[in-house]
Amino acid sequence: MADVKMGEAETFAFQAEINQLLSLIINTFYSNKEIFLRELISNASDALDKIRFESLTDKSKLDAQPELFIRLVPDKTNNTLSIIDSGVGMTKADLVNNLGTIARSGTKEFMEALQAGADVSMIGQFGVGFYSAYLVAERVVVTTKHNDDEQYIWESQAGGSFTVTRDVNGEQLGRGTKITLFLKEDQLEYLEERKIKDLVKKHSEFISYPIYLWTEKTTEKEISDDEDDEPKKEEEGDIEEVDEEKESQLKEYDGKKLVSATKEGLKLDDETEEEKKKKEEKRKSFENLCKTIKDILGDRVEKVVVSDRIVDSPCCLVTGEYGWTANMERIMKAQALRDSSMSSYMSSKKTMEINPDNGIMEELRKRAEADKNDKSVKDLVLLLFETALLTSGFSLDDPNTFAARIHRMLKLGLSIDEDEAAGDDTDMPALEEDGAEESKMEEVD
Repeated sequence: MADVKMGEAETFAFQAEINQLLSLIINTFYSNKEIFLRELISNASDALDKIRFESLTDKSKLDAQPELFIRLVPDKTNNTLSIIDSGVGMTKADLVNNLGTIARSGTKEFMEALQAGADVSMIGQFGVGFYSAYLVAERVVVTTKHNDDEQYIWESQAGGSFTVTRDVNGEQLGRGTKITLFLKEDQLEYLEERKIKDLVKKHSEFISYPIYLWTEKTTEKEISDDEDDEPKKEEEGDIEEVDEEKESQLKEYDGKKLVSATKEGLKLDDETEEEKKKKEEKRKSFENLCKTIKDILGDRVEKVVVSDRIVDSPCCLVTGEYGWTANMERIMKAQALRDSSMSSYMSSKKTMEINPDNGIMEELRKRAEADKNDKSVKDLVLLLFETALLTSGFSLDDPNTFAARIHRMLKLGLSIDEDEAAGDDTDMPALEEDGAEESKMEEVD
């Protein structure tokens, strides 16, 4: 590793079966090379699962890196693709044993399966998915940091041996693993933004942690008259979360921390002082409405705030920094043996962001100021909340109640009297609900 001071490198020979597997992967033509990314992301997810479960009994396990994430960093200058996770990491012993000197039970079985005609994409089922990296890379470097050990670097060109070195002055991970693939000359397509996004959406749809992609963007910069006439173009980095539902939402990078647009905290701070002043005045005018909405929704949301990032919608729901995203909540609800108490706590950590420029919210503000106990205010807030659940990617705990609210609004819009429609919807619940609605939020699907 250039420009990085290391400890003394130790060289180890690959276990015979692993060496045979690497030779098979490198020297045999496989058209389905793209599965390497699926396998490395899957391994990263497993490492994140391990540290998350460890943290349930010892919160200090997350101190070195509280955020759980996967980052993909293509580097066209050096022809490398890095997969970084903030998972449990590996000790030196883990590196030596898991990545070379101890063959997993599936190593031989996988080679036999390949020779019998099985597809290379089955590699993960045999527990040796890491070695799929050599489908596209001529050299692989693994930097890792476990809470119980120093940071170490594993490196190999798969020529029968690998080295392990203590990383003395390299970039510190805090905790987790960074796998850097030095791509073969004919595999540089895996540095392209579109290609990486497509592969993540195709193969890693159900990963329950945010997957961020580092992208490069070119911007034009104004220069003074005494400089060159041509505008200078500068390349700047940006972080984008690869998510099927949120693909277009940008993340910002301040040099230390990634901020997910599906969570609270994203700030797009490129406005003038006058614009900031106007937004602050509008924000204050909506403070009472925020309190009213919070009172109505109770524990369904952690807080209600005025947003400056919503364009068209009246409101949206985002999760707290450590709350479950919509995708994570769906996955946890589908697990039969989940901790119901934790599910209730994590799924309730939602923040409602309201759009002060939306006509619906403005009218709601006026009604709430006139009478915060107005029944129509409560009805509308509940309907807005349930609609925001859907548009923000969450699922409804009671779709029938939501449907009843919509039917009621349709009748109002069509000027249909409740008595006239009683024969059709005699079982339809009233819009306004008290304790019943709250209890339904706790039910198990």
